[in-house]
Amino acid sequence: MIACETIGTVQPLLGNVTNAEFAASMGADILLLNMFDVQHPVIRGLPETEPENVVRMLKKMTGRPIGINLEPVAEGEEGETDPIWKMSAGRRATVENALRAKELGVDFILLTGNPGMGVSNPAIIETLRKFKAAVGDSIVLAAGKMHAAGVLTEADIADFTAAGADIILLPAPGTVPGITMEYARTLISCAHRHSALTITAIGTSQEGADTDTIRRIALMCKMAGTDIH
Repeated sequence: MIACETIGTVQPLLGNVTNAEFAASMGADILLLNMFDVQHPVIRGLPETEPENVVRMLKKMTGRPIGINLEPVAEGEEGETDPIWKMSAGRRATVENALRAKELGVDFILLTGNPGMGVSNPAIIETLRKFKAAVGDSIVLAAGKMHAAGVLTEADIADFTAAGADIILLPAPGTVPGITMEYARTLISCAHRHSALTITAIGTSQEGADTDTIRRIALMCKMAGTDIH
């Protein structure tokens, strides 16, 4: 399956068509909203609708499952980051926001960190436990990182799944130093042994690479055995 992350708070590429609809039209099976604030829901390009119906409207327009990123960063503990990534209350990985996401119709939550946020693996584990207790199986929980080599180990994956993760996120082979197809396959096999699915993600701008590079990354992901690209 193909997943695509979009940002709904920016001007859509096609004007009055959401970036999520554009991604769905190009083949995305799953849509992930980055920088989505559950306390102030905004997706630019949607027909006018009440904030509490924004996610359901997008699901109606695309026919796709919709997920959001929430970031396990305590207030005042954000790392140095570009102003574009500045944290808002509705993007923090709190139980309140997880329950709000459920009310909005979100299908899955990804616990991860945007650049510079300093999200730690222990923070992800603690948040997974809290979310699992709060939402049970009503929302799929995913967790991981995609921006740095060596971030996840097999022990981390075991801890994530024990805490409630249904899906493990890791870098696609070739996207960051040290993430080879063989290393990714090892982590993916570990996740599968723990009954979790995996997403191999591009988080370091290879989306803009030449077509052959994109194809090579896709084939390495397939060979590594991932479930979601």
